[in-house]
Amino acid sequence: MSTAHSSLLLRGVGTLVTCDPTLGEGPLGLVRDAAVLCRGERIVYAGPQAGLPTVEGAEPLTLDLDGHMVMPGLVDCHTHLVFAGDRLDDFQARLEGDSYAAIASRGGGILSTVRATRAASDELLVDLCEGRAERLVAHGVTTVEVKSGYGLDPRQELRLLEVIRTASQRCIAELVPTFLGAHTLPVEARRSDEARRAYVDSVVDDMLPAVADRGLARFCDVFVEEGAFTLEEGRRVLMAARELGLGLKVHADQMTQTGAAGLAAELGAVSAEHLEYASDEDLQAMARAGTVAVLLPGAAFFLRDQPPAAARFRAAGVRMAIATDFNPGSSPSAHLPLMAQLAVLQGGVTLDEAILGITAHAAQALDLHGDRGTVGAGMRADLALFRARDPRELLYEIGANHCTGVVKSGRYHRVDAARTSRIRVGARG
Repeated sequence: MSTAHSSLLLRGVGTLVTCDPTLGEGPLGLVRDAAVLCRGERIVYAGPQAGLPTVEGAEPLTLDLDGHMVMPGLVDCHTHLVFAGDRLDDFQARLEGDSYAAIASRGGGILSTVRATRAASDELLVDLCEGRAERLVAHGVTTVEVKSGYGLDPRQELRLLEVIRTASQRCIAELVPTFLGAHTLPVEARRSDEARRAYVDSVVDDMLPAVADRGLARFCDVFVEEGAFTLEEGRRVLMAARELGLGLKVHADQMTQTGAAGLAAELGAVSAEHLEYASDEDLQAMARAGTVAVLLPGAAFFLRDQPPAAARFRAAGVRMAIATDFNPGSSPSAHLPLMAQLAVLQGGVTLDEAILGITAHAAQALDLHGDRGTVGAGMRADLALFRARDPRELLYEIGANHCTGVVKSGRYHRVDAARTSRIRVGARG
């Protein structure tokens, strides 16, 4: 069910998790017996129900939540939703002892997904992206970063960004597009050093200007790693993107220490992602630059690698966000709260840090922290409703889904977690 109204009032909120310590109790800014009033796309009041102001004008659509918990709409700040095919053969090969690098060297890994994605129609890719986004919404997510990166030539990369744009118009969640033409080298660029240089030239001279001219992406990302792009290649791509006005994100230090986290800090990237092997010096540089560390515990879990240790990020003073990294090869999951659970249970993230990591800090990793990620007057009316009374419940029952609804830009959508049917944007009322 979906409803639209000029104003929306949520009453009977047992616990309002504002994720702003200035607005309530503790690091999560908890408010008990609360109410939230939205007008249009913005929140106009969030606080104790006893302090709810008189509503002027037309009577708002009112929902009595009977003690349910309300949080900011969750933010998944790192995904790869646009792809076709699967990686079942890779999955089995890893279970039988093959490494990620060995699988990639014989044409598996990302390149196998590139082949399947290039062969898929636009209509299929839009449908797949939309369906995956709906699965995220069913867990309370209202904003999703989505990367290209499975096209790896100018026409295909632009096509994938167009797919993201089309899917975003059909989804409840807002899809934030990121250009990742520098995801890995396509087959044709691996034949010689000259072919490699030509591909990097194409990313910088052909793809990036077209992406910027057509307004297809908000960010540019690059994967700096052995078997992908060198630090200097990454620097060249990111500097060209910055000149064109795109924000910067970096896949950094996932499998080896490359110095990419330091590069992200040096260039003022909004975030650096993965970071399992980042040096302490680079983490400190990220803290000084305000670059958010995006932890992707699903990838470490699925690949059976060591997850990044939260204590190192905490000691460096880096803010930590948590994301699904939804992709076919290393993190095939659309369950963002489960990723937060993994970060707590395996990476040493605290309960409060985990909640902030999928709300306020995740919004910061998309440069959206002045608009969403917390619940307060003036913020976008993006909310998640949970059948719970304490935010710790989201991280306690493994794999559970407590979400009963979301509010996106002031519009309410019911989510029945017990049902497996797809969520659709309903007709406006």
